[in-house]
Amino acid sequence: MKLTLTILPGDGIGPEVTAEALKALQAIGQRFGHLIETQSALIGGAALDALGIPLPDETIKTCENSDAVLLGAIGGPRWDRNPPALKPESGLLGIRKALGNYANLRPARIFTALKGASTLKPEVIEGVDLLIVRELTGGIYFGKPRGFAGGGATDGNLHDSAHKVIEVKDAVVGFNTEIYSVGEIERIVRMAIELARSRRRRICSVDKANVLESSQLWRHVAARLAATCPDVQFTFMYVDNCAMQLVANPAQFDVIVTSNLFGDILSDEAAMLTGSIGMLPSACVGGRVPLFEPVHGSAPDIAGQNLANPLAAILSVAMMFQYTFHLSEEARTLERAVESVLAEGFRTRDLLSSSVPGITRVSCNEMGDRVVNGIMQS
Repeated sequence: MKLTLTILPGDGIGPEVTAEALKALQAIGQRFGHLIETQSALIGGAALDALGIPLPDETIKTCENSDAVLLGAIGGPRWDRNPPALKPESGLLGIRKALGNYANLRPARIFTALKGASTLKPEVIEGVDLLIVRELTGGIYFGKPRGFAGGGATDGNLHDSAHKVIEVKDAVVGFNTEIYSVGEIERIVRMAIELARSRRRRICSVDKANVLESSQLWRHVAARLAATCPDVQFTFMYVDNCAMQLVANPAQFDVIVTSNLFGDILSDEAAMLTGSIGMLPSACVGGRVPLFEPVHGSAPDIAGQNLANPLAAILSVAMMFQYTFHLSEEARTLERAVESVLAEGFRTRDLLSSSVPGITRVSCNEMGDRVVNGIMQS
């Protein structure tokens, strides 16, 4: 099979982790006889520095002509003072929207070798294997009106004349709009249903229907779809309770489907069940070209020091093989290589809470090399 991929290294540790993911990707290609062609493009702060915008048109075109996209990380404090349209993160939101990917899949499962790395007791995280399905192109991140208001505006008293564009330093009010349509909710819940059917057939729909009208619509639509799927067990939970349950009893969850904002927060919480956010991959799917990325950020404090954990980026490649190319054996080979390296006691800095006998600290590229060896020896 011939695969054409676009690599968006991005900022901070993004170039480092994508370099190791590429090594694993090419090893899989060699192991299974696939021709893998890659091309790189700019996004985020790297694009701002080079071209003055966070998402160049050329990057969008390059991605649209690919089978899939692998992104590293975006952002950093050096661009914090930029106006919203010129922040690196607007490039990330923009590429997701441009590619039409309305669903973000964020798995969280416990590798046996990392039970001790979680801050929770081993008996609490035993058997955790969940998938958060986050709506990605709607909700408060994209709703309008949004911005800063000044003039005569006061809290709870926004009027049209106050909606002029001003800088944050001059603002009296900052405002965002949470909005969802029936169609947006239906398509994300339908995807969650299909994913649940390939797993343990359980879905927890998470909202804040006791307070928010957008969540009341969410629950109404999800409940209507649940009634048409007797083969899938549906439960409903408020987001604050879900946040508590992820810590108290995470093994109860199979598939969680929720909104953009709630999914963003809950998936980062779920990351800590696994021992480190550096272990969590993700997939942005549902549109023309899927995009895969580690959940972690750009970690500018360790960028360029060969300290980053590349496993989330490598596992994102495994998701690519599974969900886009439907090559289950290739995906499983990658996952087994990661499991083997961890079982042998190799850890990057983020997975080390203290000195443990039999554990060896390795750098970012050393971890990548060991995963590649595991692929080729399997």
